[in-house]
Amino acid sequence: MVTCGGMESPPLKHPLRMLLTTPDFLRLWVIGGLGNAMRFSDTLAAALFTWEVSGSGFAVAVVSAMRALPMLLFGAVAGVVSDAIDRKAILQWGMVVSMAASGSVCALALGGVLRPWHVAVAAFVGGSVWATEMSTRRRMCGEAAGPAMMGRAVALDSLTNAMMRGVGPLAGGAAFAGLGAAGAFAVSAGCFAVAALLVPGVRHVQETRRLTLGRVPRDLADGFAYAMGDPTVRAVLLVTVVMNCFAFSYSALVAPLALVVFGVSQAWSGLLASAEAFGSLLGGIVLAAVAPKSRASLLMVGGSVVFLVCVMAMTQVSAYWLACALLILGGMGAALFGNMQTTLVLTRVPPAVRSRQMGLITVAIGTGPVGQLMVGALAERVGAQVAVLVSAVMGMGLLLVVGAWWVRAERISERAAAAVSRGPPGAGSA
Repeated sequence: MVTCGGMESPPLKHPLRMLLTTPDFLRLWVIGGLGNAMRFSDTLAAALFTWEVSGSGFAVAVVSAMRALPMLLFGAVAGVVSDAIDRKAILQWGMVVSMAASGSVCALALGGVLRPWHVAVAAFVGGSVWATEMSTRRRMCGEAAGPAMMGRAVALDSLTNAMMRGVGPLAGGAAFAGLGAAGAFAVSAGCFAVAALLVPGVRHVQETRRLTLGRVPRDLADGFAYAMGDPTVRAVLLVTVVMNCFAFSYSALVAPLALVVFGVSQAWSGLLASAEAFGSLLGGIVLAAVAPKSRASLLMVGGSVVFLVCVMAMTQVSAYWLACALLILGGMGAALFGNMQTTLVLTRVPPAVRSRQMGLITVAIGTGPVGQLMVGALAERVGAQVAVLVSAVMGMGLLLVVGAWWVRAERISERAAAAVSRGPPGAGSA
């Protein structure tokens, strides 16, 4: 107890307890957990089904890319729309549409007429909803926690996302192995339904405005101009593009890597797919409990380097469990990347343009299909292991270039700020 003036004040709550006892944040957190788990469950189930039917690594990569493609196509527009239209309504309808997409695949599988192109279309629909995640639910999470707790809220949400990226593939692999495509997508549809039912209880206040088509291009241009004029946002976008094109693209080949290279079953392929996510979970736990002291830019780039090194090492081993261990270690680096990606934008960008910048981050994430298609096409020629290695090496080279530029830009900015604080020469003399 702390005493003040002879009276006892109540003990301060632990920051994580404060977050989890904030009703609006709690609902948004659970919605995000359910939604993200099922997205990754669907991704693995779709990949397993496509590999089972076609035996083509490129076909698997195409189906996987269809889920991320809408982020590239619609992410920036989603940011503009989320600034104008009630974000709660967008979140509600997103969960309903995702439920319908998974339910449709389940129905087609039960009817015995499911084909890879059906799965690809459903992935594109679900990915279109996913394109709104950063500018709607993720922003709402940070704002529901309040300015003082925003950093920890982002860390906890990132932690949960990492955990669900682990739980999702495990659930998807197990459900597909035991129940087939119909069972895997039925579970997904049910979880999206639960998430949709939670949205109405969220209290959300937002100043909306009429969205006109004529204003969208201008808002997009203003958001892009802000990003290009802000060295921090520009660097975050560049690092995000590099990581999604050249690092995370390995995930498109998890099914052939697990089934052919490491020789494990469909169920065990889920563990390989979730290994990086469990590493991110461990890193997220640390970030949620302890606020990092180092410069955010160094943490983001350093975490990205760790991840790429681990992916490269994973391609050089033949033991399944060692590959899993390397991806777990890499996931800890990915946690730094993901946490700093969101925190830097939410804490350094004015609220008036925040959703648009989050939309641009979504676009940067949406470049992932380019890398997935590239690594899938390369795998057809040289095999999955070599394709992933080549992609990771290219990513490392680009990341080091971006990191060096970012450090230089920050030093220039710091020198300019110091010069302004000192004032013009002779200002202090009488």
